Amino acid sequence: MTQTLILASGSPRRRDLLAKAGIRFEVVESGVSETRGASESAHDYALRLARDKALAVSTRCREALVIGADTIVVCDEVILEKPADPAEAARMLKMLSGKVHIVITAFAVARGGRMLESKPVESRVTFRALSNDEIAAYIASGEPFDKAGGYGIQGLGGGFITHVDTDRDNVMGLPVADVIAALKRQGYRDK
Repeated sequence: MTQTLILASGSPRRRDLLAKAGIRFEVVESGVSETRGASESAHDYALRLARDKALAVSTRCREALVIGADTIVVCDEVILEKPADPAEAARMLKMLSGKVHIVITAFAVARGGRMLESKPVESRVTFRALSNDEIAAYIASGEPFDKAGGYGIQGLGGGFITHVDTDRDNVMGLPVADVIAALKRQGYRDK
């Protein structure tokens, strides 16, 4: 007997990652507000949002297994969310230029309004030095604006990266191997 699996995310990157893994799922956006608490660490923030998203959708779709996720970028102990405008995107990219930064993607699995498991996965990403012209051209492409840290590893921003210490899918927004293992532990069967 197959079970309904729901991804509680509007992220096209998360959808692509799950689809490429051969997993059948539906998408139901959570509507959870992504606002950081005043003293919340990056790990706690990502984990709380992933859990809140999974719980919000699992409360509405009680029989389904629901995956929630959230990605946070941290550089020099500063949390970089999605840039609001070109100036903020430029500040973020200049901060990342020539440095190692952390990408934390937390995921959570819930059913029936009950949290089953959750985990933050951390990646260390190294950027090469970027010129002001490269930063301006990248911002003009429009790519930075719906991505934590203002770049996408799967797009033009991938050319800025010289090293990633984990699977690239975590940096894209979903640690697929960890998610599949969690689904199996929860008894999920696709076929």
